[in-house]
Amino acid sequence: MTEPQPSASDPLVRIECQWCKSQNPGTATACRSCGAPLDVKNLVSDSGWREAPRIRDMTEIQFGTSTCQVEGEIVPVAEINLGQGDSVFFEHHVLLWKDDATRMSVLPLTGGVKRALAGMPFIISVAHGPGRVAFSRDATGELVVLPLHPGMELDVREHAFLLASHTIDYTFLRIKGLRNILFGGQGMFMDRFVTTSAPGLLLLHGYGNVFERTLKPGESILVEPGAFLYKDSGVKMDVEPIKLTSGFFGGTSMNLARMTGPGRVGIQSMYVHHATE
Repeated sequence: MTEPQPSASDPLVRIECQWCKSQNPGTATACRSCGAPLDVKNLVSDSGWREAPRIRDMTEIQFGTSTCQVEGEIVPVAEINLGQGDSVFFEHHVLLWKDDATRMSVLPLTGGVKRALAGMPFIISVAHGPGRVAFSRDATGELVVLPLHPGMELDVREHAFLLASHTIDYTFLRIKGLRNILFGGQGMFMDRFVTTSAPGLLLLHGYGNVFERTLKPGESILVEPGAFLYKDSGVKMDVEPIKLTSGFFGGTSMNLARMTGPGRVGIQSMYVHHATE
């Protein structure tokens, strides 16, 4: 006797998101936690880089008592409907609009002088629920939605994060030994986002297209510094100087960032070096 097969309408059926591994109802077409389409398989290159999911226009993502709706494709917008008690923090210049009733404040930060010398924002704004508020960066690219589970740490290049939920701890990290090659000038810092006992939601803006690769323990790759977007805190980053000879005219050199696993590394296809970097 053949047992009946479960259908998508069965309330017990779950679909695992290939991007963030969250569980979704069998009837869902997009992940509730990150917005990734559930009816599209991972697109992975022969070298192991997978494309960040193309979030469909008007896809809604849930976090806490709030929702995030991703709007547009060329210069995407994150519209947040904040629930009571929820808040998000962000660099103040990425604010697009807000409800008049949405309360604002400033996130207390330490090391303001160091952040200013590094070209990093030393004022981080906070929007408090209830109310609506929207964000975007003034550049083409795509939004990368990263649900952070409890106990996760993620390092992000400066001027890349769009917003983060209030359950995420925020600080910055000095990258020793990279001198001026990674971020230029005094910019030897990255944003670090940490979750403790509660999950959180982190949104990044990537220029061009975004790709992610998971490195095995001891495995390493070389990345052009302007392409680096994010990494798990367990991924080690070092300078790799490469000398190039050109015969009669002598030679030149280039500096790359060596990433050594284990952990995820995210890159963007447009090499961006900000003026403050």
